[in-house]
Amino acid sequence: MNKIHDAIIVGAGPIGIAAAAQLLSRNLKPLVLEKGISVGSAILEWGHVRVFTPWPYVIDKAVATLLKKNGWTYPDKEQLPTGREMVDKYLTPAATTPELKTVITYSAEVTAISRENHSKHTSTNRDKALYTVHYKDASGNTHIQYAKAIIDASGTWSNPNPIGRDGLPVPGEIENRDLITYGIPDIIGTDKQKYRNKHTLILGAGHSAMNIALALINLQKSEADTRISWGMRKNDIEKLLGSGINDKVPARKELGIAAKNAIDSKLLELLPQIQIKQIKREGTELLVSLTSGGEDQEITVNRIIVATGFRPDLQMLREIRLDIDHIVEAPKALAPMIDPNLHSCGSVKAHGAEELSHHDENFYIAGIKSYGRAPTFLMLTGYEQVRSIADKLAGNYEAARSVKLNFPGSESNTCTQAQNSIDSERTTTSHCC
Repeated sequence: MNKIHDAIIVGAGPIGIAAAAQLLSRNLKPLVLEKGISVGSAILEWGHVRVFTPWPYVIDKAVATLLKKNGWTYPDKEQLPTGREMVDKYLTPAATTPELKTVITYSAEVTAISRENHSKHTSTNRDKALYTVHYKDASGNTHIQYAKAIIDASGTWSNPNPIGRDGLPVPGEIENRDLITYGIPDIIGTDKQKYRNKHTLILGAGHSAMNIALALINLQKSEADTRISWGMRKNDIEKLLGSGINDKVPARKELGIAAKNAIDSKLLELLPQIQIKQIKREGTELLVSLTSGGEDQEITVNRIIVATGFRPDLQMLREIRLDIDHIVEAPKALAPMIDPNLHSCGSVKAHGAEELSHHDENFYIAGIKSYGRAPTFLMLTGYEQVRSIADKLAGNYEAARSVKLNFPGSESNTCTQAQNSIDSERTTTSHCC
């Protein structure tokens, strides 16, 4: 049998690297499996985007301790880093420390997780069985690793929501994927040729969609024939300005104001209450049948950018006994605390191992994937999640139950797990990227 690891961590993004550092600081030996060829592979796909908060809110304390031990210099604490800067100045230096570089395996795509000799329906001595993790390497060969615990920090970036309001692809969406982009393309940089002097339809009303709209408007200044249509499912423009944490994070509020000013200045065509009915190919263009404001219409565009969020891919966990909420698709104890109908990023109570636990003991989903379909995740939340999980796995049960968060512009949010389970009614805003 292969070596038995104290924990296998799926994903070498910010939360996965933090989990590894937290475990190492407690003398536990992790293995990190990353499907990309480098640390932070998913972040590099939106590396041109600047985050809303400065460095202290995107750096994990355990990782910082490890880095400083190896001569690292903390970045300018007032700077708002881009995704690429996060990778270049933080994640890559961390992943190349002597402590972490030996526990990360790249080009390792996890395909399935189970318990040794136990399928989902097998109960006898289940809690004593090791976890088995199947992954494929760059050549397509399958490998199996064994562990006492699992932390799934694989994120949701590879599983975007489709266009349909019913949660399904609309007719013609899959067939025309070559002209449809999900996420935040680099419109001013590497993707400029795709959008210059073209007509682009943006779908979404969160901060990602705002970034896209403003980038296209910037492109429009030098490429006058660039046209922009922006489709929102609701007709609440004021929501762009947000509330609560937006008032505490200037960059978020400034983005909302800029987007609203662009709409008021008619630099783009706004399509409120949009519902896409069908997408058809017409040569190099797309004919989009839709309703907006209750009226049917058709528009012809060159490209569509879908910024309607992401959802967790649970396929590789089919043999794990999960405890998942059927609406939010988050751990059942966490779901009412993060329901986007009730909560914003800053209103979510601190939480840890207890809320993230499942029916299979010592199995955890952490990071943005733990939030299921809720778009209210912050990195600080994920760092505290894996800190609590590490304490639980190390047998520090009281420390695991005591959780604390400091959001930008707010007082510390400290509470025990019992207090967490009581307080679940708060306010709402939008995306927390």
